[in-house]
Amino acid sequence: MTAPLILGTNSIKDEGYVVDNSLRFDDGSSDNLSITPASNGNARTGTFSWWFKRGDTGATKYFYGQTISGSGVGVGILLSSDEIYIFQYDGTSPFNPANYDFGLTSQAVFRDHSAWYHVVINIDTDNATQADRIKLWVNGVSQTLEDTGQGFPNQNLDTAFFQSATARIGSDASGGNNFDGYIAEFVGIDGTALDPTSFGEFDEDTNIWKPKDVSGLTFGTNGFYLDFENSGSLGADVSGNGNNFTANNLTSIDQVTDSPTNNFATMNPLDNYWSNGTLSNGNLTFLSDTTNLTYITSTIGVNSGKWYWEVEFDAKSGGSDSPIIGITSTQSTAGNQRVGNFPNDWGYSGYSPSAYVNNNTETSYGSSYTTNDIIGVALDLDNNKLYFSKNGTWQNSGDPTSGATGTGALSITDPSSTPLGFYFPAICYNNVSNTGTFNANFGSSAFSYTVPSGYYALNTKNLSEFG
Repeated sequence: MTAPLILGTNSIKDEGYVVDNSLRFDDGSSDNLSITPASNGNARTGTFSWWFKRGDTGATKYFYGQTISGSGVGVGILLSSDEIYIFQYDGTSPFNPANYDFGLTSQAVFRDHSAWYHVVINIDTDNATQADRIKLWVNGVSQTLEDTGQGFPNQNLDTAFFQSATARIGSDASGGNNFDGYIAEFVGIDGTALDPTSFGEFDEDTNIWKPKDVSGLTFGTNGFYLDFENSGSLGADVSGNGNNFTANNLTSIDQVTDSPTNNFATMNPLDNYWSNGTLSNGNLTFLSDTTNLTYITSTIGVNSGKWYWEVEFDAKSGGSDSPIIGITSTQSTAGNQRVGNFPNDWGYSGYSPSAYVNNNTETSYGSSYTTNDIIGVALDLDNNKLYFSKNGTWQNSGDPTSGATGTGALSITDPSSTPLGFYFPAICYNNVSNTGTFNANFGSSAFSYTVPSGYYALNTKNLSEFG
């Protein structure tokens, strides 16, 4: 079943321009896209535009890096301490603040892992006004750039942008400090300084920033437009210039439908305090730690409608199988609270004998499961029923399509009577002596098994239409 397309957090109507795909970057896999232009472009004037959704927090994560071989002059655009930082290093050794041509950072921080951000950076070093030589907008709003101690660019400064030097998207110029998360609609304009209205617009009804078609822009000699729609050539330039990027450690599985106009749930790093696990793969892979066994939840919760998602129990470090996959309506407050710990939370436990867990009590249910098994979750909030499948087989003869009310259909509390008023997908590994790894799929990639009729993937368009 193909779930309906959605609008992301940046829009609430299924109208206008639609972004079909994004590219998922995993910093643990050293993912990036690279190109070395054959000749120099405009070193003083240009524009970059892209959309991103964050994966992990902290550290230094590059969106773009480029260094001129020989001179060592290099530029970078990155997230540092949750701020957007733009710099040029002048190639002098050793590295120190005095050896930068400029270094500017946003005053605002960007910490939301559930939303898409749109960034436009405009470079015009010929501009007589110092503060206008580099401009930054996020979601159509101008951002104040402050000097990091490395200065603003001098007038008429030649930069490394758009030069005949290796450029990388998703890492620095040498392939390190990799970005983690999702990037969509990456555009480089060589030779023209544009404002954000060339790439997006405010919705006339909601005043929320949303993307628009950029295919008619003039991209310049080394300009490019990467829409990530060709799974066989992820770095394909569709500007007409043929400035195709090489995909490094990225494959077709990294092309997803999570996009600025199609925003899907992921696991939520901001609800990882007590579980203290490790997230990767665009916040879809969760590795538990050996201190806490409490659950991590998703970025999207629901209080009505019918929803389906899958979780693969991918690996364990040893010992017995201890995965629990389910739903929660309660905020965890300690490291020892497993899925199903509270009266209005339910989890399907994989260890033998298998059980569902509710109010910290185990009741015999279904078959045990182990590594490489995929658990399907069907949540029916029209009838307040919950179903689990193992590798496509609904447990205890449950049938979410027919609404069967046998032992396979767990009766759950109406969300209006729960502590949070919403149910969130939840995962934990109920064993602090070992670790467990889980891969969640909320629909941005193809599901492994047939989605029951009438159930939908967890994304914002579906919430608007069916929630």
